Amino acid sequence: MTAREYDLIVIGAGPVGENVADRATQGGLSVVVVESELVGGECSYWACIPSKALLRPGAALRAARRVKGAAEAVTGDVDVAATLVRRDELAHHWDDTSQVEWLAGAGIDLVRGHGRITGEREVTVADADGIEKRLSARHAVVVSTGSAALLPDIPGLREAQPWTSRDATGVRDVPASLAILGGGVVGAEMATLFTSFGTAVTVIARSGLLRGVEPFAGEAVSKALTDAGADVRTGVEVERVERGEDGGVVLSLSDGAEVRAEQVLVATGRVPRTADIGLETVGLEPGSWLDVDDTLRVRGVDWLYGVGDVNHRALLTHQGKYQGRAAGDVIAVRARAADVDDRPWGAHVATADHSAVPQVVFTDPEVAAVGHTEESARAAGLGIRVLDYDLSWIAGASELADDYRGRARAIVDEERRVLVGATFVGQDVGELLHAATIAVVGEVPIDRLWHAVPSYPTISEVWLRWFEEYGR
Repeated sequence: MTAREYDLIVIGAGPVGENVADRATQGGLSVVVVESELVGGECSYWACIPSKALLRPGAALRAARRVKGAAEAVTGDVDVAATLVRRDELAHHWDDTSQVEWLAGAGIDLVRGHGRITGEREVTVADADGIEKRLSARHAVVVSTGSAALLPDIPGLREAQPWTSRDATGVRDVPASLAILGGGVVGAEMATLFTSFGTAVTVIARSGLLRGVEPFAGEAVSKALTDAGADVRTGVEVERVERGEDGGVVLSLSDGAEVRAEQVLVATGRVPRTADIGLETVGLEPGSWLDVDDTLRVRGVDWLYGVGDVNHRALLTHQGKYQGRAAGDVIAVRARAADVDDRPWGAHVATADHSAVPQVVFTDPEVAAVGHTEESARAAGLGIRVLDYDLSWIAGASELADDYRGRARAIVDEERRVLVGATFVGQDVGELLHAATIAVVGEVPIDRLWHAVPSYPTISEVWLRWFEEYGR
């Protein structure tokens, strides 16, 4: 079997792999992408796009109900059937034709099938019929295969055939009741979604909701879910799951209680999709996260790169795309200067993954955060000052809702007088986040930020209120 040769082979055609391939192609390399499912990946068809499409009608309806004049015009609840139709449209009915056309237009080849590393700079691809093609890379191979839902080792859980996030975002028949295991981003967002659909939701979160952000954020989301009719149980674990003869599930909890539901969704974490891609060929453990440096090169294998979820640095689509751009640039530079000793390769390496990762959680209220929390800043040994502000005190908030509720926290490094973290909780706060991200990444001194005047009346005025509290 003759190998087709390219400068770069990318395994995985999600948004991460697409960005690697695009940047490397722009850098003058010949690139082939290998994909076993749909070009566009998890985000386009099973995660970001469909989940946000499903969440938006409930968010818009709740926002309308918070404003007199609009509230009186709202006569019903979320139209589930119409919402599912909109989800299908935004997910392109799980047809990747347009994405394939984009690859071709960008000059990137596509090979469909399951790719495995079978030698140095070599990938063998088996298609649906088992026919194999061998690809060879002159310079590098990138693994961007993403992650999958973790199924915890709970007796009876696997046999009960639980939903994962893919099942939830691809739902056709909405269950009357749903038990959700896990209080992270997926668990909190899906609880918000199915509560808006009228499903009786029970969330079981051993450590509370949204660990890793400021505690007040998880508390606000938990309260909102409870107020909306969900049952949020924290401090307990699921000890056993059984699927009954009626098709429903029974969850036995560590406090002796039982939860019964039509369906159960597991949202307790992610695992890398690296179990069957030939890692053993290069001395790595199949199914492991890939340990990479800031150029996204796998430590110990100078031609292999791990980009996106597989490296466990920041399991977010936007961060994976950022990594993809960095990796594509670096691979192209190294290919052009293969005889140059390894050294730092300019500014575009993935340094933002260390301290400036932004994230929006599309719950009600929204949660938006970047950089350090108070806890992580203190753990890092920073001398900080914490600035808290009630967003309902801002004139712009009253324009959004008659009873706006929200909170914003800034973390200031006192030694350098720069912002190192920010968290916003409230309706529509996701649109505040990029300004904070720029301030954190740019290390803009507070003395200078005083001159970035926020428009009135908007909730961006929180920046002024923070600095007034901080003082000159």
